[in-house]
Amino acid sequence: MNQAVFTLFGASGDLAKRKLYPSLYRLYKSGVIKENFAVIGTARRPWTKAYFEGIVVDAIGNLATSKSDAQKFASHFYYQSHDVTDSEHYLTLKNLQDELCDKYQTNHNKIFFLAMAPEFFGTIASHLKSENIVDGQGFERLIIEKPFGTSLATAEKLNEELAQAFDENQIFRIDHYLGKEMIQNIFAVRFANILFENVWNRDFIDNIQITFAESIGVEERGGYYETSGALKDMVQNHILQVLSLLAMDKPNSFSGSDILPEKIKVLQNLRMPNDDDFVRAQYTAGTISDHTYKAYVDEDNVANNSKVDTFASGVFFVDTERFRDVPFFFRTGKRLTEKGTRINISFKQDTNIFGQMLENNVLTIYIQPTEGFSLTLNGKEVGKTFEMAPIKLDYRHDAETLGNSPEAYEKLIFDVLNGDSTNFSRWEEVQASWTLIDKVIETWATDKTPLYYYKAGSMGPRESFELLEKYHTTWLWTPDEWYRERGFLA
Repeated sequence: MNQAVFTLFGASGDLAKRKLYPSLYRLYKSGVIKENFAVIGTARRPWTKAYFEGIVVDAIGNLATSKSDAQKFASHFYYQSHDVTDSEHYLTLKNLQDELCDKYQTNHNKIFFLAMAPEFFGTIASHLKSENIVDGQGFERLIIEKPFGTSLATAEKLNEELAQAFDENQIFRIDHYLGKEMIQNIFAVRFANILFENVWNRDFIDNIQITFAESIGVEERGGYYETSGALKDMVQNHILQVLSLLAMDKPNSFSGSDILPEKIKVLQNLRMPNDDDFVRAQYTAGTISDHTYKAYVDEDNVANNSKVDTFASGVFFVDTERFRDVPFFFRTGKRLTEKGTRINISFKQDTNIFGQMLENNVLTIYIQPTEGFSLTLNGKEVGKTFEMAPIKLDYRHDAETLGNSPEAYEKLIFDVLNGDSTNFSRWEEVQASWTLIDKVIETWATDKTPLYYYKAGSMGPRESFELLEKYHTTWLWTPDEWYRERGFLA
């Protein structure tokens, strides 16, 4: 059983209600935290403890086994109206923290979760140190949400500010995708199966394709997206983190101390991209399945002449002995045909003795909305003649398994409680990824790479497909073809 006082900055926000309170309740329900914990919620709103408890009870909804159980859990939550720039408020916070550490016998273990705008991260960390809220008693860990900076320069400045109060091993930079079951299963697929690990290299793999597709538009996030775009929102963190897991060498052990150096090595060995290695695009109006969607520039809080990318696609190369010259293709975008995150590993052909076309063996890892694997092999069709046809071996988790699997934030908070940084981004990873992304941003800012357009409901611009054709391959997941064949998509 874990003992800690959680202090949550941004307790009134959407993230806290949708993800953090339910995840904490799941940990409570499973016994990871039980009696010796408390949560201090802070925000500018003048809530009372009773009102805050009600917010928490509503947030955990039907997860609770009973009303009394939900209320008992919520009784561990305390609220303080807080201005993150006001030193006096931190003194009140320290007094409450000390009181709760004693009341719940937490050995002064402290976890701080910054679920608010990144521009306040440095301010909060500075005050936590100056007002002795971070006092060296018990373990002290800081969880921060993405984005970690908007460029290498801003990320370096932020890291310097955090380092004034916390050591690197105390900072947990969340990428919630790393908490997903099938992302973590990459380790199992690669390192628990000699069938794959022995061919997981440039001698046998032709290319790897990573797709993070969203069918929704920017919705109410137009203002945020105008300052971010797909490249910063998805590629700098999620896609490069997944790439590092796919391309890393086998670590000496399944521990953060051995895994993280291998991930860092991948990111530090990413080849600087050429101007034509990336495609940027923006969705225009389109119709799919009789639903018509408006263009990005017509969304709320979006400039009508905006050049922001809602789609990014490209190719990475990792200059290590294992994967040198193997293309890692990626694409991510809003308002695509279907929601889906998946990885396709396409293996090379062996010498073909059959005199007929053979398909590449493909291992697919399904991350969301379904979770599982498939492996495409070549086999003989039933019949008198020797005709080859692809055969798919497929496994998906059933609904009950998915329902019982931990949410990403539940898993990540569990890791923080146990001081396990395996599934979090270290500074060296952030530094390496921003170094590369800054190069792409600089290219895009000078219009060396044109802004292309794609219809809502498609799988991106034609140029994304042409990029793969240059490498004599194609995207393996093409859900738009199914819709076109049935007349649902123009």
